[in-house]
Amino acid sequence: MLQNIKAIAFDADDTLWVNEPFFRNAEKEFCELMVDYLDEEQCNRLLFEVEMQNLPLYGYGIKPFTLSLIEAAIRFSDGKVPISVINTLIERGKKMLQEPVEVLDGIEDTLKRLNGNYRLIMATKGDLLDQQRKLIKSGLEPYFHHIEIVSDKTEAQYSKLVKHLDVTPEEFLMVGNSVKSDILPVLNIGAHAFHIPFHTTWEHEVVKEPVEHLNFRLLDSATEMLEHLGVV
Repeated sequence: MLQNIKAIAFDADDTLWVNEPFFRNAEKEFCELMVDYLDEEQCNRLLFEVEMQNLPLYGYGIKPFTLSLIEAAIRFSDGKVPISVINTLIERGKKMLQEPVEVLDGIEDTLKRLNGNYRLIMATKGDLLDQQRKLIKSGLEPYFHHIEIVSDKTEAQYSKLVKHLDVTPEEFLMVGNSVKSDILPVLNIGAHAFHIPFHTTWEHEVVKEPVEHLNFRLLDSATEMLEHLGVV
């Protein structure tokens, strides 16, 4: 049982609410639109390459993803893609930005029971406007003491957050679905991390090696946190 934790940070997408399936569905629809130019396997592989090339410039989120779809459509078709397809991709991006927010099971009850005992933080990466929108629509905003939205999650960013919260790494716990973004950088600065896997993960976030660390816990759901923290 962890007894010295003072601040708990939660990732947002696919930890607090559903997110990744919207991207997977959009990719599937995109490759169906590209069927005259390349097959589905090629489409998925080359689209991922375009996203990775654009990531340092655009960052994470729906808007960068939409720009990558448009660029990929032009590239894959050698500039022959109809303007109607480009318009479809733009509208698909807008639709993603307006999707309802589905809070994951057990999250709100867990936040309610932790609230008042710990400082709760939402620590996520991506587009500021979109993440703020989802937080407000989720109804979870009142539970959080601090909101941290960054371009990427690195050891330096976590160290900065811990310092800002005026706690030591040993007093900080990160909860998230991505081993690459939510777990490994946190463990590397000496803090604690709870991994709650989501049923689908973006290829860029996949880490195949198992995590073995004294400060690490693998959970099936958010409510399991309560037992590890001794919250009854």
